[in-house]
Amino acid sequence: MLRRDLLAGLAALPLARNGLALAASGAGDHPLARAWAAWKAAHLEASGRVVDGLQGGASHSEGQGYGMVLASALGDETAFDAMLDWTLAHLALRDDALLCWRWLPDAATPVPDRNNASDADLFFAWALMRGADRFDRPALASRAGASVAALSARCIAPWPGQEGRLLLVPGAEGFAIDGGHVINPSYYMLRAMQELGARFRDARLVAAARDGNELLADLARLGPVPDWVEVTAEGLGNALQFSSNAGYESLRVPLWMIWSARPDHPAVARAYAPGSARAVPDGLTATVVDGKTGAVLETSADPGYRAIAALTACAVDRNMGSAMPPFDAAQPYYPATLHLFAYLAQMDVLPECFPI
Repeated sequence: MLRRDLLAGLAALPLARNGLALAASGAGDHPLARAWAAWKAAHLEASGRVVDGLQGGASHSEGQGYGMVLASALGDETAFDAMLDWTLAHLALRDDALLCWRWLPDAATPVPDRNNASDADLFFAWALMRGADRFDRPALASRAGASVAALSARCIAPWPGQEGRLLLVPGAEGFAIDGGHVINPSYYMLRAMQELGARFRDARLVAAARDGNELLADLARLGPVPDWVEVTAEGLGNALQFSSNAGYESLRVPLWMIWSARPDHPAVARAYAPGSARAVPDGLTATVVDGKTGAVLETSADPGYRAIAALTACAVDRNMGSAMPPFDAAQPYYPATLHLFAYLAQMDVLPECFPI
């Protein structure tokens, strides 16, 4: 369908929600306003808690940061503030400015593990920076700067055997191994790293983005980019206690690369080029690919994953228009959120890949 038909379809999505009024949000004139309202109805409580239904109704720093980035993009200050307040009250429990990574609604101790997730802190800081500009609230930038400083100090490490090169490690604790580190390639959202590093004059974050760009290119040349990888002085290897398949984590890599204005990056071409493992037919998307054989281990019909596949295929094929499906709020939190990110990346970077 034509782009105008897609937007008309988005406008027809239901408005029933859980208390965050769209009328007060400032998002009403955005092309994704109705899709955003449907996302909020499905995945956001009025308290500002983003709920991951497939994970026992848990909330994660990732989801809070993701939701705040979407709210800043849509100009929804009401939802932004609700998510920020909930996050600070329930996840900002550490001695530094990083967030605890998970909150469990039915547990006696809702935050049993106070470790952080560096990609979540990255998105949280990015959302704060964008919100400071969008809503003209400089205090948000101050909190973003504190997050960046903590992220730089606790989650950026020297690249073993590579003098002057840096790695973004997944958390402040738990990912060091003998002679190196375990890395999650999908934690590298280069645009957020570069913009935050430039805004807050953090050379380490900028350097980690530069080196991460090369790391992802090296991984893509070896095969499907894995969920987890070990980096040592000897090179790149399988993460022995983590999945080395290309699964639900790494499917974000081409999306982040496109949104970071790198549609020609090897990781994009590797992911969904014609004939690649993830390019499966019949309305499905390969969500888990064997890291050794390239065999498809799992597929999904969730449209959020198809949106990433279609956008990436368009970037690789250089076509006009893409087969990005309409938004469906009935899908789980994770593909629903990535679906909206895919729309934003298309609008920001690949206008020629409009949905058809």
